[in-house]
Amino acid sequence: MTETIVIAEIAKGTIHATTSELVTAASAMGSAPIVIVPCTDASIADAAASIQGASRVIAAKSDAFTNYDAAGWASALDAIAPAGTILTAATPQSKDLAARLAARRNLSVVQDVVAINGNQLTSPVYSGKAMQTVALSGPAVVSVRANVFDAAPSGGSNEVSVVDTTGNVATAVQEFMARASQRLDVAEANIIISGGRGMGSPDNFVHLEAIADTIGAAVGASRAAVDTWEAIPHSMQVGQTGKTVNPNLYIAVGISGAIQHLAGMRSSKYIVAINKDADAPIFQHADYGIVGTWEEALPVLQSTLSGMMA
Repeated sequence: MTETIVIAEIAKGTIHATTSELVTAASAMGSAPIVIVPCTDASIADAAASIQGASRVIAAKSDAFTNYDAAGWASALDAIAPAGTILTAATPQSKDLAARLAARRNLSVVQDVVAINGNQLTSPVYSGKAMQTVALSGPAVVSVRANVFDAAPSGGSNEVSVVDTTGNVATAVQEFMARASQRLDVAEANIIISGGRGMGSPDNFVHLEAIADTIGAAVGASRAAVDTWEAIPHSMQVGQTGKTVNPNLYIAVGISGAIQHLAGMRSSKYIVAINKDADAPIFQHADYGIVGTWEEALPVLQSTLSGMMA
């Protein structure tokens, strides 16, 4: 049996919870995976060592892992990962890395997987309007969407092997300058509240921001809102031409539910829709719906959530 390798998802210098989900995904393929943790400090790999179901943990240590660089990360990880199927998270960065690793190893790549049954992998196609299932006949590189597999429990006791990968880095980013923002990125958030053109004005997004501050959410937007109002940046856009998100909770306010928007958020664990049009397509995909204007719904929601969080 070939090995299965999980590349740990790193966020802000720590192992993201998605890594535990990848271990569960690997078990669905019938394998206890090797977890490789790209890091500058090997101690962060201790969190991976406690994940039940992993066969062993490797801390791939290099200063090059401070900032993401596709070529540098791919060359370093390719050098130490054994032959086999590689699993990554389906984040923008890790999907890029998956493609790079697949090219280096001359393997097939399967992106955005939402179900695994042995060697059969299922992923959405045509903006989520259909699902495809492919059967692997050998090793591949696979990215798995968040929140579609349960997180593997903690309590494991693997030892961490530290490997210095500095000599295997082809290129490295010395400095990364991000635009200053006090807001959580929608691609990293477990809770998202998004507004559409039904909000009426970009100024009204302050009401979404107030709720986001209360519950620790990110603020997103539909393509219609981004295209209509210059004040709403593309970085907030959720959808086929924006960011694909998989939060535990997605609240859509004043968003009708165009197919390109649904393609970016329909795999959210729970979807709440607020729209004054009872026939809006978004309600067909929502777990909970409120028919009403944002002016009616958001103050009540804000008050209720504030009371719960107090």
